[in-house]
Amino acid sequence: MTERDARAVSVIETRRLALRRLTPDDAEFIRELLNDADFLRFVGDRGVRTADDARRYIADGPVASYDRHGFGLWLVERTADRCAIGICGLLRRDSLPDADIGFAFLPPYRASGYGFESAAAVLAHGLGPLGLTRVLAIVNPENAGSIRLLEKLGMKFERMVRLADTSPEIKLFTTGA
Repeated sequence: MTERDARAVSVIETRRLALRRLTPDDAEFIRELLNDADFLRFVGDRGVRTADDARRYIADGPVASYDRHGFGLWLVERTADRCAIGICGLLRRDSLPDADIGFAFLPPYRASGYGFESAAAVLAHGLGPLGLTRVLAIVNPENAGSIRLLEKLGMKFERMVRLADTSPEIKLFTTGA
């Protein structure tokens, strides 16, 4: 399968959105998203400044996760115009006991229901076809919008955690089980 073919294959589809694997062709979008002020504030600086940095990020992060776990962060596109608006998917971190859901959207596409629509579909995919028994979420305590979205998904705050000894405390949410 070519990269172009991989772009066309949706992993998950909703009423308005298609979630698909990221490819090197998505480098400029990823560079823009990862340098958004809110991404930097609430998620962190991934050091992605150029298209080459973004291609490395895609290869070493999402694509490696697809190969290793069968899931990862997927590109979120509107089905009406195939406009890339964000990322949403599942991650598997060594510092957490279960997979966690992650999402980020460019500013024009926030507060439009896209985050909830894609995250609900990813959660259902994880707990259904992927066979996960529990999904976690981690969030900066100051990120009120993401906390509201996690609560709307039915996830519950469990406790404060640190992903590493030197990292700040963040909120851990869970689907239960």
